[in-house]
Amino acid sequence: MTPRPFLARWASLALAACTMSLSTADSSQAAPAAPLLLTIATASPGPVIHRNVYGQFAEHLGTGIYGGLWVGPDSKIPNTRGWRNDAVAALKALQVPLVRWPGGCFADEYHWRDGIGPRAQRPVRLNKLWGGVEEPNAVGTHEFFDLVELIGAQAYVNGNLGSGTVQEMADWLEYLTSDSRSALAEERRRNGRDKPFPVTHFAVGNEAWGCGGHMSPETYAAQYRQYSTFLRAPNRPKLIASGGNDAQTVWTDVLAREIRFNIDAIAHHYYTFPSGKFHGKGASRGFGEDEWVSTLAHALALGGHIDANLKLLNQADPEKKIAFYIDEWGTWYDDDADFKHRGLLAQHNTQRDALVAALHFHLFHERAERVQMTNIAQMANVLQSMIQTEGERLVLTPTYHAFALYVPFQGATTLPVQLPGVPEVARGAHKVPAVSATAARTADGRLVLGLVNTDPRQAHAVQVALPAGAPARALGQQLVAPALDAENTLAQPEVVRPRPVQAQRRGNTLTLNLPPASVQVFTLEP
Repeated sequence: MTPRPFLARWASLALAACTMSLSTADSSQAAPAAPLLLTIATASPGPVIHRNVYGQFAEHLGTGIYGGLWVGPDSKIPNTRGWRNDAVAALKALQVPLVRWPGGCFADEYHWRDGIGPRAQRPVRLNKLWGGVEEPNAVGTHEFFDLVELIGAQAYVNGNLGSGTVQEMADWLEYLTSDSRSALAEERRRNGRDKPFPVTHFAVGNEAWGCGGHMSPETYAAQYRQYSTFLRAPNRPKLIASGGNDAQTVWTDVLAREIRFNIDAIAHHYYTFPSGKFHGKGASRGFGEDEWVSTLAHALALGGHIDANLKLLNQADPEKKIAFYIDEWGTWYDDDADFKHRGLLAQHNTQRDALVAALHFHLFHERAERVQMTNIAQMANVLQSMIQTEGERLVLTPTYHAFALYVPFQGATTLPVQLPGVPEVARGAHKVPAVSATAARTADGRLVLGLVNTDPRQAHAVQVALPAGAPARALGQQLVAPALDAENTLAQPEVVRPRPVQAQRRGNTLTLNLPPASVQVFTLEP
């Protein structure tokens, strides 16, 4: 797929006049329940939603980089300096604000000098963490910054603490950022880059509790203090400490108390498993309503975990100088034989994943003051990816479309919402609210509203109470699907895609009808 028809097709969707009502795929759905009343506190704005809340993650894992994004400049697949044109077009259209690289666990075995200089002369290493496959180092520092500049994103670089040295990490930062005539800056120039790379975020290690070294929080805090002391740069990027995962709070507690300087954020990781367990996670498709609800319930549990960490962070850092990042999140299912050809951690991406993504957005918006960056895992072919590729062909996933719907929230100011009386959807041991809502005002004054109906069977109606002088109509797009595990494939690439939907104002209320298992974003316009 070449970039021109790709952009034309999605531009036409984005600019289409949203003048028709949505016709859901399942005509047998139950009639809407009694309308829920949604109130938006437009006079009480909250914090701004940082654009980097919609960040991405690209790791050297499976075909996440090689094949999914990078094909090399000599490939028959249309590319720009080695990066697939269709992938670049898709990610640019998504307005990706920031990309984290090279890992993940891979970061703590990555030595940056392997990835500079002429590609034909770079050493081949073994990716020991991810399958023991050969790592050609064709994608290194210069190539990564080519990618982020092509898609208009910022760069988040993860340094090697686990198997690297203080000197190696300090040298990489100087190579990246120095505009001097130092030996490292001159080496960068000889490799084709005159001006410093615009790296905005830099992490000291990854998952120090696990693949990054199996350290205690106290050990890592001491290592961080040492390494960060030598990460000097005239325009030093934000420095990020590797924090805990899942329901852990001890890492945030220790790091916030023991690292007093050279720290801008603590990173936390959280993956959603249908079973709630790493071993025996659950299937990526072919699931029933019980796993639909359990997956959404485990996704929503992240909100409580963030709050527990923020409570400790607020105590140690009442001035709120340290941000809280979720720099790995997303669904993770059992290995799927359907995708063995795509390497490790490849899975089906269905309508369920789109709802998981949207529910995460709502959680992040509610905590926007401290949660200033998140990075979904991952961009291509791995876990809850944006795109899936096979040879010359590329497919946009339901998760991609969820991100696309929520683009207006990037940089918007949060508005508190009240939605009382929401019924619960219960299956087995798990239950979730049937409807979730978030609202914000964009920089140009538009009111945007995101809604998720988690109910797999029941439609729900939401009546929005409008203040005097409010916009007269809501134009939007909606994600619905013919089945809970519906997905986009190479054979059928548009089973799940945004469809235009409109709601009309009647008096001081705006009624929005939400089909089962759907995501929708409305913009209120005059």
